[in-house]
Amino acid sequence: MSQSRHEQRQQRLKEKVDARIESAQIERGILLVFTGNGKGKTTAAFGTVCRAVGHGKKAAVVQFIKGSWDNGERELLEPNGVPFYVMATGFTWETQDKEADTLACLETWQHARQLLSDPLIDLVVLDEMTYMVSYNYLPLSEVIDALEHRPENQSVIITGRGCHRDLLSLADTVTEMRPVKHAFDAGIKAQKGIDW
Repeated sequence: MSQSRHEQRQQRLKEKVDARIESAQIERGILLVFTGNGKGKTTAAFGTVCRAVGHGKKAAVVQFIKGSWDNGERELLEPNGVPFYVMATGFTWETQDKEADTLACLETWQHARQLLSDPLIDLVVLDEMTYMVSYNYLPLSEVIDALEHRPENQSVIITGRGCHRDLLSLADTVTEMRPVKHAFDAGIKAQKGIDW
């Protein structure tokens, strides 16, 4: 391909990209959902938190099933001004106590609701919240109401498998993580600093 054909093709591409950028002029917070059966949903959310904090934005994290697990992201971000609210009971299949888990979820949800009404918080991560809706620990209607009435410029990230279709519909951006290959399936132990 001659240089001039390449330049012409690249110029057409540039014009298309520039037109798309020009047409996207709405400024408001967005709702992102990171879902699917693949690894990386929480990691992607924390990457976004790091980006926001790096730009001087205020972020907060609510974790619904992490419990007392060692958390490298929290160790890094909390001392840098990112508050964490973590559901005390941890993984629901470990407690096997629906009543206690529901109470713990609702208590954690109250922190989330406060954050979702705070105009000083630019980004709220609701980590593993999809499970709380799926297991009926958290009323979907209450979640949707809080998301719809949050401050206009606040962005929210929801992570977890099996996200409810109404949350997917409400979201501005949905990314589905698809498992292709995972070390754990080959018997490799989860590694500190890589997997958690």
